[in-house]
Amino acid sequence: MAAEKTTEPEVLTDEELQAAAEPGQESTEGRESGKRTVVVAEDESVNRMDLVAMLEDNGYEVVGEAANGEEAVELTRKFRPSVVCVDVKMPRMDGIEAAGIICDENIAPVVMLTAFSQSDLVKKATGAGAMAYVTKPYEESKLLPALEVAMGRFAEINDLLDNVERSESKLQETEEQLKKTEEQLKKAEETLEERKLVDRAKGLLMDKADFSEQGAFRWIQKTSMDQRIPKKRLAMAIIAKYGDQKSEAEDER
Repeated sequence: MAAEKTTEPEVLTDEELQAAAEPGQESTEGRESGKRTVVVAEDESVNRMDLVAMLEDNGYEVVGEAANGEEAVELTRKFRPSVVCVDVKMPRMDGIEAAGIICDENIAPVVMLTAFSQSDLVKKATGAGAMAYVTKPYEESKLLPALEVAMGRFAEINDLLDNVERSESKLQETEEQLKKTEEQLKKAEETLEERKLVDRAKGLLMDKADFSEQGAFRWIQKTSMDQRIPKKRLAMAIIAKYGDQKSEAEDER
């Protein structure tokens, strides 16, 4: 079936296609692995064979061939290729649905292939997460740059996601450290307050009950342990009892 003529814009601009065709514009994944792998999903066997041959002639390794959307998803999950070429119109599961699954799982970039170029299909394809869109009949001058652009965009997006994830992780670590510091500060403040109260209670015991300094401290410590009363509360009770007596004595003077 011949491709319809349309004035609707394609996903890739002429500038992007030209930039992708220039030397040194390989995707990050391609540079790291040294070999770009492809899964091809096309229900028409003749078109699929032509596409595979075109890709292999240009240095791509076709690791999987699918005749429907379900196979495309399975092969993509299995081989995790550098890029996936998916025909829009396929049986059992169309290419747009398959592209949506592949993109949702963030396995590989998707280039949509179709004989149709209506704007609604372009919107559906990009809405599903496709990185590029190429119409039939396939031409090397458009298909190959589209693959490179798709891989480059996919790498950029994943770098961005990695940066966001690292930033969120760092923020979470900072928040946890801040919470820990606040807890330590609160504990230190409580310890300081308890120490002040115990020191005051110890002084009152020395003054009112003829305890030595060491004896007063040991009495507070032992009573706290034996009666299971926090030292802070015990100290406050001592202060409440003997402190009032001190105030009364001062008032009499």
